[in-house]
Order: sequence, then C-alpha cells, then structure tokens
Amino acid sequence: MEEADQGAVRPDSIPELGEDAMTSVTVSPSIPTLTEEEQEELRGELLRVEDEILTLSQVLATKENQLADIKRKLGITPLNELKQNLSKSWQEVTTSTAYKKTSEGLSVASQKTTAALNIMGSAISRKFEDVRNTPTFKSFEEKVENLKVKMSPTVSQGDFGDVLTSTATSDPSVVVEKQPEATPIAIQEEHPQ
Repeated sequence: MEEADQGAVRPDSIPELGEDAMTSVTVSPSIPTLTEEEQEELRGELLRVEDEILTLSQVLATKENQLADIKRKLGITPLNELKQNLSKSWQEVTTSTAYKKTSEGLSVASQKTTAALNIMGSAISRKFEDVRNTPTFKSFEEKVENLKVKMSPTVSQGDFGDVLTSTATSDPSVVVEKQPEATPIAIQEEHPQ
C-alpha cells in the first residue's frame, strides 16, 4: 500500500498558480543561496541587459528604416530583390558539386540513350527493308500498284462501275454485263395561268 501512495500525487503537494505559487517554491539545495548584496547586483545586471536589448532593438529598427529608404531611393523593389536572390541561389546550385555530378550523369545518360535510339532506328530500318524485299511484300506491292493504276482516271476509259467491277474480279479481261443507267426523272412545275 505504501508503493501506491508513493506514485500518487497528493492534492496538497501541488502548488497553486499565481503569487501563492512563488511563496511555495523552495530553493533547491544544489543552488547556492545568494546574499542580499549578490541579489541586488544580479538585479542591476538584469536591468542593464534588458535595457541593452531594448536599445539594440531600437537601433535595429532604425537601421531597417534606413535600409528601406536607401533601397527605395535606388529603385530596388522587393521583386528585384527576389530576382537577385533567385539568381544568386541558382548560381550557387549550378556551381555545387552535386549539380555538376548530376549534370554529368544526365549528359552521359543522354548520350547513351541517343546511341541506343540510333541503333534501334537503324535496326528497324533494316528490318523494314528486309520485309520489303520478301516475295509476299513484293506481291502485295504489285497488287497495290495495279489497283492504283486501275483507279487512276487518266488510265481508265470506263466509268467508275467498270473500274470497281474489274478491280473486284482482279482480272481485267473478264467482261461484266453493264447495268442500264437510270434516267433522271424530270420534275415539271405547274405554272398558274
């Protein structure tokens, strides 16, 4: 039961917030107790440091105002400053060793990719040439050429139906019976008299 009491926080041991909490704080035995004279000296030093901080803050604000006035007189705008900062940052990046190594690596990769694509393009061209020289392709090419000749209006003397019929039979010597052409119907307009 004593172990449970040791881990529990008793409400009377919790200091209150505010001025009463200051009176309940005890000085740790590891911190040496200061004499009244030492405490006065430290309070004086604390006031001096706070005063210096205030003075430096005021001087900094004055210098920042001077800086803004000078920039305004020189025509330096925040946009110009941003451009200069970006330019400077980019220059720092491009001169870094990491950028140089990356750039060199990409250059080598680009060269290898270009070489591979050239080799692949040459291989594809050779393969197309090989396919073009096969008997099957030559036969196909001849048929397309014949079709082109038959479809050409300068070579063919017949009408479109004859060309289609001869192309469909693939034998121009076969005569297909020609269908009679339809005669257009004349529309007579009635004129009121």
